[in-house]
Amino acid sequence: MTAHTSPASAARPGRRPGTSTTRQAILTAARARFAADGFTGTTIRGIAADAGVDASLVMQFFRSKGELFAAVMSVPAEALTHFSEAFEGNDDGLGERVVRAFLDVWEGDVRTSEPLMAMLRGAIVNERVNEQLRGFIQERFVAAAVASRTTDADDALLRAGVVSAMLVGLVVGRGVVGVSTLAEAEREKLIMIVGPAVQSVLAPAP
Repeated sequence: MTAHTSPASAARPGRRPGTSTTRQAILTAARARFAADGFTGTTIRGIAADAGVDASLVMQFFRSKGELFAAVMSVPAEALTHFSEAFEGNDDGLGERVVRAFLDVWEGDVRTSEPLMAMLRGAIVNERVNEQLRGFIQERFVAAAVASRTTDADDALLRAGVVSAMLVGLVVGRGVVGVSTLAEAEREKLIMIVGPAVQSVLAPAP
């Protein structure tokens, strides 16, 4: 080892065997970084360090941080099904089912919750990500409500949109802003409080 060579540089990571393995390692590291630090706070160098590769290699796979962020936004299919299942059956208990399903997806399995929380944090400071989040809610949540209700489509769409705003606000308060009373509240307690409000919007009493 010369005077100009350090152990770190001697072990400097490069291309790993197997393109798919390397790409997945980068995506895994990026997902955790975006979820923890948000879009603005995450750097390509930080992701590369977590993945054990050079930053230049990250850029070979993903041309920008924006493209990398978009790539990690894939959500497991079972999470999408969870949204739809909340609207199945009659209106009795609909509000509680919807709130529980929403919190399960956003605060449950890290495979789902981490990319969604990353998207939510990114939406606050990045218009492109904001559009992605709106699109996700429109397609995965609002559409499920409209498809499952027999009321006027425009009215159902508006009601589902109101509920989406309510529940996103709840998640922001708990997981992004960190409002202490919300962050420390037990999930079942929140469901008991918020469920009737959601019920009154989605399925108002005659």
